[in-house]
Amino acid sequence: MFTPSKRLLALAVLVGMPLAGLADEVQSLQKVEVTSSRKKLDEARNGLSPDTGSSVYRLDSQDIKNLPLGDSTPLNQVILQTPGVVQGSYGQLHVRGDHGNVQYRINGVIIPESIGGFGQALETRFADHLSILTGALPAQYGLHNAAVVDIQSKGEMAADDASISFTGGSRGHAETSVEASGTEGSFSYYLTGSTMRDGSGIENPTPSNNALHDQTRQTKSFGYLSYLLDADSRISVLFGSSDNRFQIPNLPGEQPQFNLASTPPLDSAKLDANQRERNRFAALSYQGVIGASLDYQLSVFQRVTDVHYQPDPVGDLQFNGVAADILRRNQASGLQADFSYRLGAHHTLRSGLFAQAETASAANSATVFAADTDGMQTSNRPIQIQDGSSIKGRLWGAYLQDEWRISPPLTLNYGLRYDQVRTVVDEHQLSPRVGIVYDINKNLRLHAGYASYFTPPSTEKIDSTSVQKFLGTTNALPSNANMAIRSERSDYLDAGLAYQLTPQITLGLDGYHRAIKHLQDEGQFGKALIYSAFNFKQGRIYGLDLSASYRDKQISSYLNLGLSHAMAQGVESGQFNFSQDELDYINSHWVHLDHEQRLSASAGLSYRFETQLNLSADALFGSGMRKGFANTERLPSYATVNLAVAKPVDFGSGLGKLDLRLALNNLFDRIYQLRDGSGIGVGAPQYGMRRTIYLGASKSF
Repeated sequence: MFTPSKRLLALAVLVGMPLAGLADEVQSLQKVEVTSSRKKLDEARNGLSPDTGSSVYRLDSQDIKNLPLGDSTPLNQVILQTPGVVQGSYGQLHVRGDHGNVQYRINGVIIPESIGGFGQALETRFADHLSILTGALPAQYGLHNAAVVDIQSKGEMAADDASISFTGGSRGHAETSVEASGTEGSFSYYLTGSTMRDGSGIENPTPSNNALHDQTRQTKSFGYLSYLLDADSRISVLFGSSDNRFQIPNLPGEQPQFNLASTPPLDSAKLDANQRERNRFAALSYQGVIGASLDYQLSVFQRVTDVHYQPDPVGDLQFNGVAADILRRNQASGLQADFSYRLGAHHTLRSGLFAQAETASAANSATVFAADTDGMQTSNRPIQIQDGSSIKGRLWGAYLQDEWRISPPLTLNYGLRYDQVRTVVDEHQLSPRVGIVYDINKNLRLHAGYASYFTPPSTEKIDSTSVQKFLGTTNALPSNANMAIRSERSDYLDAGLAYQLTPQITLGLDGYHRAIKHLQDEGQFGKALIYSAFNFKQGRIYGLDLSASYRDKQISSYLNLGLSHAMAQGVESGQFNFSQDELDYINSHWVHLDHEQRLSASAGLSYRFETQLNLSADALFGSGMRKGFANTERLPSYATVNLAVAKPVDFGSGLGKLDLRLALNNLFDRIYQLRDGSGIGVGAPQYGMRRTIYLGASKSF
């Protein structure tokens, strides 16, 4: 059977037509066919992921470029520019009063979360565009529901292109990245990698401009490969890695609290503790379209992640009474299947399955001193305790939902989701979801939704420390109660509107309320900078998000405000991390969650001149998170402003055209504190970054 291009070639040979002149025509025909197939499959993939009834904030490639650091902006900083998101410790995000609980998807595939810490496992650079979904999500979104960050990567329809970028800045910042993409017939690819070093890897525990002992070295990579099998199917592979090394910053002027035999006291400014975080993931997907009604995507994935804290063997003993070398590792593999079937003009049925098996292990080689019942050192000769554990986890979920277009302006999405988890607990839940969207007119859209959520504990953050092994030592835990961590169950209500005031101005308003049983939270307990999960018995979180944006040919701007109230009562797991007086208080009072910030705001403005000069600025405001005994106090408010100028410059036949960017973060050099070292699960003080200057250059080939 001849394809159209082969028919043209055969005809050319028969009539004696010059093949050189026909090559471009054949190539053009093939390109049109392949491009059409990719577009069809991209639209089918988008159809697998509805957002009916939820709140959606979208960022396209131009929005990302408009940020002061462009696509070199860390992904968490990008998400911070959306409504209801609060800046947390060590790069963490708190969305609508939740500690973390953020789900990441790349091209529709769930990426299992890393153990986490200071480093970002994903980069903004590979994102073509992304959406942040919050609120009452449809049934297909399970597991982590505070927000779903849905990233569409570069790679499809990729032009043959390559670039190299370099960014230098304050505190020895040096980052080099490369990108390469291309299309050859049915095959397309996108590859990127970066390496970075900086003198400020973790938040400074002091207000000084430069932290002591805070170097970081980070490498990251990402790749996406796609091959069209035919007009209705393709196979793709995505993969990524990160390897991040951190020095743990020192707090000068501290006095040793413990005596180590035959060893003089160390200077707290010269300690040498370090942490390394690694994450690797890969997913293989098969996507297809059958007729005009059925779209589907089948994926298998694997992720390996670990975090390794290495103490200063002498200094940690002298200052903390324990020097613990801690390694946590987690390996997960599984499958994901999503189907969409258009049943006539009014119904779209969606169903799917997610299954994951994982193994989490922890090894703790701790050096401690013997101590009395009050925790006072009774010997200056250290002893070593080995504390290790392993947990196997099984998790699966399935969903079925219907998107019912009742009338042109009215759409109802309703469905059910079932999830089951088996780790240290065996739990399950059937979760109803319903969302409705009503277009009052072409400018005003209302939405509302209800979702029952079931959030299993992250296996890699389950603390299996042996309480008994550390009794009678300087690492004895505050109490010996330790009920198994439980899955969080919540009822989520969400309602809001979007109003197109003018073709350039869009306004948004969204309110939410969550009633929670077994509220999950995380804290840094102990001396290693690693998070462990625990449960409050109950919680209530509610708030209001407001957004406004303006966009025309030259100007792009936005303003977001978030009001949030997050409370909890009673501790029902991980009790050994709390002192008895704190447990008693929390069990009898509603307390603020440590990451609650009553008011948060973000804003941005970008102006593009006819000369291609681009000026941009963004700002963050926070009313301050909680501190003190049982989070009864609040830190001061803060505000920061970032500014940048970017322009392509042609240097002639030597360097050619370079894209140049100058950015100033924390323009006014505000000193602000994110944490003061007090509060539930807060292990160390942290200050925001002082003024930082970046100069970047990018060259395309």
